[in-house]
Amino acid sequence: QVQLVESGGGLVQPGGSLRLSCAASGIFFNVYTMAWYRQAPGKQRELVAAVTSGGSSNYVDSVKGRFTISRDNAKNTVSLQMNSLKPEDTAVYLCNAQHTVAVTRNYWGQGTQVTVSS
Repeated sequence: QVQLVESGGGLVQPGGSLRLSCAASGIFFNVYTMAWYRQAPGKQRELVAAVTSGGSSNYVDSVKGRFTISRDNAKNTVSLQMNSLKPEDTAVYLCNAQHTVAVTRNYWGQGTQVTVSS
């Protein structure tokens, strides 16, 4: 049974920081690209950041220079360090695992709420 469990969300003031974590189980973590998506009310889900099994990462333009994605293959975890948070970063953040070859092996976590507000 595949499980992706996110943690670390919460309420933070503008300019603050949060670190999200996602613990994966039930998959061979090393062959999955791991990603963070977010979905704000009334908006489409968007890819925030992704990191391949080899460690290459990419980011949506709006978070470049502020967010950092990292993975620990030994612990089956992926993290998202979010700095200089803005109100427009408010959303539910979801962890995603995509197998590098088998495209149907795509899994989602339940999500964690991030609210940036004064």
